[in-house]
Parts: sequence; structure tokens; C-alpha cells
Amino acid sequence: MRFSSLIQLDTPEFEIHFPAACRERNMGRLGTLTDLLTPEPIADLRDDEAAPLLADVEILLTGWRSRPLDAELRRRMPKLRMVAHLAGTVKGVLSPGTAAEGLTVVSAADANAKPVAEFTLAHILLHLKRVPEWRKVYRAERSAIATRRTVLAGPVGNSGRTVGIIGASRIGRLVAADLRHHGIAVLLHDPFVSEEAAAAMGARKVEMDALLRESDVVSLHQPLLPSTERSFGAAEFAKMRDGALLINTARGRIIDNDALVAAMTEGRIFAVLDVTDPEPLPDDSPLWSLPNVTVTPHIAGSFGCEVCDMTAMVLDDIERFTRNEPLQHEVIIADWERVA
Repeated sequence: MRFSSLIQLDTPEFEIHFPAACRERNMGRLGTLTDLLTPEPIADLRDDEAAPLLADVEILLTGWRSRPLDAELRRRMPKLRMVAHLAGTVKGVLSPGTAAEGLTVVSAADANAKPVAEFTLAHILLHLKRVPEWRKVYRAERSAIATRRTVLAGPVGNSGRTVGIIGASRIGRLVAADLRHHGIAVLLHDPFVSEEAAAAMGARKVEMDALLRESDVVSLHQPLLPSTERSFGAAEFAKMRDGALLINTARGRIIDNDALVAAMTEGRIFAVLDVTDPEPLPDDSPLWSLPNVTVTPHIAGSFGCEVCDMTAMVLDDIERFTRNEPLQHEVIIADWERVA
């Protein structure tokens, strides 16, 4: 069955989601699967150029900074059946009410989870091998060092170590799966996951206090919700092991920033922060220059060729939709309140 489609992206955003390396292939595939109402993306569906097209839109493609689809626009698109989101969370584009009004919603969150999990795994392995500390020692000495007699902030090596994952999100589950290949024990704290489900992931479900006390690395993979905002504070930092690493690839506001600065200034533990509160940090934030802190500019998610994978994933579900086949990456509205 053929459906009419429209892409709601501004030009820079279109070039991100359809980079030159895969634009012809993906745009050609979209044109094969659907009848594109216009080959050019539309930045704002409220613009005059969009007005004559809205009544015929059946599949709407959106991205990271697409403008929200509100009730008024929904009324102007009576044929709309699917929102195909080329990025992760759809919460910036849809409200639960709008999404529940007979719409099928799919997203590329699963594809975006993969590079975040890879980023997380890389930092875990490098930290447990104490690479940042070796770099510091070697740079200071600039000569041969007695590596096996050098005392660092903690044990060296990955085998037999413990990583605590807070939040069994898509990314958290991928990280847990990856860690099993490295002889690393995984602890999980997530109130929505049973002990049996955690065990199926290769993890042991524990309370937060136990996770913080027993983990060499603590990695945050929670959605930002009222219940998780600033939920990691001074009490949590105090319970972490000496020399442990905190990784945040989730959202900056999950961590209390004042407590974070105090804990990192103390120098007892380490942090990798791909997200911060605010983002970016103020110029005078001590987190920029502390030797035990790595700050990256929200790069863990998909970039470059990884974005091609996200677009391809969404196109796969559009194809399934046109064939009336089960979808692989549908957003479940019933889970709205507890997912990113």
C-alpha cells in the first residue's frame, strides 16, 4: 500500500539525518516506499508552503529539532497515520495525548543506543586499566617508569571487576551485554526490573546503596523524570569506592551539580561527563580543569555514519508499516512516563 509522506526538518537538520554519504540511497528508498509530497524538507509545518500539503500527509518524518506536533496541526492532518522519528526520544515532537490519537510512532532510539553503549564501554575498559592515570604519570616522568611497582588510585585491569548500571534502558542493557565478554560483573539498580529479568541480562539486581559500595564504575542510564532529577547527590557520591568512576551519558540534571563539583574537587573519585547541568558548563566551572574529570560535548550518541544507521532503521519500519507487518521499533505510549 502506498502512503504519502513529508519530511519536517530544516536544511541543516536534513543534512545531519541524510548526510551526503547515504543521502541518495536513503532518499531513493523513501521515494520508493512512499509518495513524497515534496522532495525538499519543510522546516515548519505552520509555514505557508506547508499549508496545501498537510491534508494529504499520512507519514511524517521528524528529527532532533523538529517543531512539536500540537493538537491544531494534528487537526490539519486528518490522514496522518504515522510519525517516523529519525532520532531518539519523541517527547520533543509529541505529547502523550497527541501520540495516542490513533498514531503509530516509531523512532531510531535503538540505533542511537549502540554508539552510546560503545562510548560507555570504552571508558569503562580504559578506566579499569587506569589509562588516564598512566598517561599522567608517564607525562610527568618522561622516562622509563616501574609500571608494576607504581601505585595508582585503584586496582589495574578489567578481569574480576564490578560495574554498576543505574537504569535498564536500551543503553544500559547493551552495556550489560558488552561487559559479559570482559569478565566484568554487572550490578543493576532499576525499580521496574525484576531479579529474574536482571539475571537474564547477565546482571544482579541490587539496591542503590549496595551498587555504589561494590562498583568500580557506576554508569547512569536513566531517563530524566521528576523522580530522577538530581537524584544522584552528595549521599550517593559519599558511598562510592575510592578511585571509582562515574559515567553520565544520560542527562545532566540527574546529578546534583553542586554535589558533583564538591565530590570531584575532593579528588577521591573520577567522572566522565558527556552531559552536564547546564550544558555546556559555565566557563568558570572547575569541572573543565579538574584532572579526574573528562567532559565531552554530548557526543556519545550517533554522529556521521552512525546517523545513517538511525535513518535506515526508521525506513525499515516505514517499509513494514506499508506492508502491514509488525513493527520493530514502535514507541509504546503506555511506557511514556518512565522512558526517555
